[in-house]
Amino acid sequence: MAVDDQEIFLQLVEQHRGIIRKVAAGYCSSLVDQHDLTQEIMLQLWKAYPRYSPGRPFSTWMYRIALNVAISFLRRNTRPVRQTISLDEIDGELAHESTGTPEMDERIALLQRLIALLDPLNRALLLLYLDDHSYRDISAILGITETNVATKLSRLKERLRQNLTQPNE
Repeated sequence: MAVDDQEIFLQLVEQHRGIIRKVAAGYCSSLVDQHDLTQEIMLQLWKAYPRYSPGRPFSTWMYRIALNVAISFLRRNTRPVRQTISLDEIDGELAHESTGTPEMDERIALLQRLIALLDPLNRALLLLYLDDHSYRDISAILGITETNVATKLSRLKERLRQNLTQPNE
């Protein structure tokens, strides 16, 4: 790879580094695992960069690789007990902010626990949706049709809504 290509790659990765951070936080509960996953994502991005087509958005290409690496990482390193990941951390926000009411804080904590229990595809789908990606972008990143994205998101939102409205058992 030419020096110019290396510089362009590094600039693009720097510009979109939040994607890697969100994916790592969304798929790993410990900081050590997040660091390991980040390194693995960077390695795979570097290996795949010669095949990147500049005619397509870099962020879409990056998300696709990062999510595929994260899902593989999760399968290799699944532990019986998973810790929850703060939605604020996933979105790159400060995790220490309170919503203002104990009831709302409790609902957010429940939502965080429910997200942590999702299978890798649904977690990726929700992560992309919460990041305001269009159905077209999500379908390109995950390699499924826009119709499938819409159907899966609708079912996922309904399942989350049901779990959030049920009294604690």
